[in-house]
Amino acid sequence: MEFKTLRNIENSFRQIRLYAIVFTVLCLGISGYAVFESYRFASVQREKVYVLDQGKSLMLALSQDASINRPVEAREHVRRFHELFFTLAPDKAAIESNMKRAFNLADKSAFDYYKDLSEKGYYNRIISGNVQQRIEVDSVQCNFERYPYTVRTYASEYIIRASNVTRRNLVTSCLLVNSVRSDVNPQGFNIEQFRVLENKDVEVMER
Repeated sequence: MEFKTLRNIENSFRQIRLYAIVFTVLCLGISGYAVFESYRFASVQREKVYVLDQGKSLMLALSQDASINRPVEAREHVRRFHELFFTLAPDKAAIESNMKRAFNLADKSAFDYYKDLSEKGYYNRIISGNVQQRIEVDSVQCNFERYPYTVRTYASEYIIRASNVTRRNLVTSCLLVNSVRSDVNPQGFNIEQFRVLENKDVEVMER
């Protein structure tokens, strides 16, 4: 009888120990899951940025790793510089305004090229001949394997006169370095060693 009682007590202790182990594992599992979900929720919330739309309404924006967008910003920086630098109207004030904005995106090499064209009378001929010039950037090839980044730009340049339109192939090269973001340089790059490799007529179309 005593042996049976001892066995019953031993079985009870085993059951209690088993229940305690199961309960402990269950608590650890729930706690681990709660910590994991809390961390995931906090990570998702950090990707959300709330901004004011002109101080009136609250909008939700999603933040991303800056390095992901850097190649896109680099190509946009180069594209914008070329659009400002090579888009000309027969108006001195308009040319100077575009050039001033373009120089904010590049170093002295761009100004040197502008000065060389100016001394040759290129801009005076644009104004006196009532000529318009516009550019279409076909592709911007950037090498991000090595810093500073090497860039080559391929574009079509159109010289628009009253009687005809001349299309030119334009190929340029430059180095791209990181700079400080500002209102006049939102992408935070600067163009260095800007050079025109090719700029030749390929087609003349009558108007």
